[in-house]
Amino acid sequence: MNFDLREKAKENIIVVAHRGASGGNIPCNTMAAYEIALMQGADMLEIDVDCTRDGELIIFHPGMEKPHLGRNINLSHLRYAGVKKLRYRNVDETPTQFGVSKLDDFLETFKGRCFINVDKFWGNPEKIYKAIKRHGMTEQMLVKSAMSPKVISVLEELAPELPFMPIVKECHPLHNDLLSRNINYIGVEVLFKEDDSPLAGEEFISRMHRDNTLVWVNSIIYDYKEQLSGGHSDDSALTVSRDYGWGWLADCGFDFIQTDWPMMLIDYLKQTDRYKRK
Repeated sequence: MNFDLREKAKENIIVVAHRGASGGNIPCNTMAAYEIALMQGADMLEIDVDCTRDGELIIFHPGMEKPHLGRNINLSHLRYAGVKKLRYRNVDETPTQFGVSKLDDFLETFKGRCFINVDKFWGNPEKIYKAIKRHGMTEQMLVKSAMSPKVISVLEELAPELPFMPIVKECHPLHNDLLSRNINYIGVEVLFKEDDSPLAGEEFISRMHRDNTLVWVNSIIYDYKEQLSGGHSDDSALTVSRDYGWGWLADCGFDFIQTDWPMMLIDYLKQTDRYKRK
């Protein structure tokens, strides 16, 4: 498989499975959830990475110990020997058979199989980058971050070849500057509250595409009070109208859609002839 996000975006809308595909007894951010997401057709897996007290990189969303593990603890304060005994809880808050995975195990399992978005990269950039390099998976990866001089400096000094997207809200004034920097700037993740935001407009998206850069949008919902894409979300797709939720995003020309419902999104895009690029 050729891992080139720009070329992939010419083929189809890149569907990103947020923390895998979870439900029932299978929690998010587990190896099972990621395998299921690929079974459902996702192009990219989004993972969260944390680090234990003794330096083991793990697949876990920092700060989610209570809802996901049922414990008021902080995994970064524990040694891995203790972390590996813990078990995720399911939707009924009952312990499951699924534990917290090592990043190394995840990388080896999904090497050569899909694109991977490493969230929380900036908590341990050097350690995570070395793990990615050790497994020979740089081309499969994508890292994102809010913009700051420190982020750009770290990328230029540590990982100039690592595919990167800044996260921007309502405007993106640094596009030209990023094109000139010694980083692998491949596009931008946009967050907007209103449909008429410039970041969702034809002019902005066309400009990004002319410069051979891509645009990522989120249909996921963290908090319904804080919409990430003007109300066009998984929630609105499944409770109001799929055309309003997912169709609107596809019609704008976004290259990535991150979702908690990858199979249903892909089925919808295919049924409405929106999945493949024309």
